[in-house]
Amino acid sequence: MNVIIVGCGRVGAELALLQSRRGHEVTVIDHVGSSFSHLDPAYRGRTIEAEPLAEGVLEKAGIRQARALASVTNSDPVNAVVAHVARTVYGVPNVVARNYDPRWLVLHEAMGLLAVSSTAWGAQRTSELLERPGLRAVFSAGNGEVELYEVAVPEAWSGRTLGALVDGLPCAPVSLTHGGRARLPEGALELAAGDVVHVTATLEGADLLARRLEAEGPGR
Repeated sequence: MNVIIVGCGRVGAELALLQSRRGHEVTVIDHVGSSFSHLDPAYRGRTIEAEPLAEGVLEKAGIRQARALASVTNSDPVNAVVAHVARTVYGVPNVVARNYDPRWLVLHEAMGLLAVSSTAWGAQRTSELLERPGLRAVFSAGNGEVELYEVAVPEAWSGRTLGALVDGLPCAPVSLTHGGRARLPEGALELAAGDVVHVTATLEGADLLARRLEAEGPGR
């Protein structure tokens, strides 16, 4: 697959290496030649020193044959415009734009772009680790609006049901693992200390679930 990466900062360089190692034909564009020093020596692909929106640059990078493009510069307007051009003008089927400043995320959303906000996601993930050590996020959808959490059942909840754990909360159980064997969730399943429950939840749902785990025990 032909992949174009616009921006060769730390994120772009790491992405280029990952895509190269997966066997894709990768071209990296950056207007600052020294940025290519971020590339790992193991990177096998092309580099183009130029403004990505300058005439002919995307064509030179092979955008007409590209199946994917990621614009990951530290400029949100550049990322949005490059991604928009790639998708609407050249019909690249898989386009992702990096969101650097969360205040600009509305621009990506207005253009209907698939955007990844490393700043917003990183801040939210750090906040979760600080505030909810009992819940471990194992998968994040979008920019973290909905996540899959792994919950280790504490001793205080042994003997209570899965249904009691999530009842009335904006979250949904996905699986229950007991003794190393996972099963589909049923509200009547009885919990045991050390069981692992996977639930999907919003940020609000995760907060409420963490509070319930801390505050409630048998008979409360």
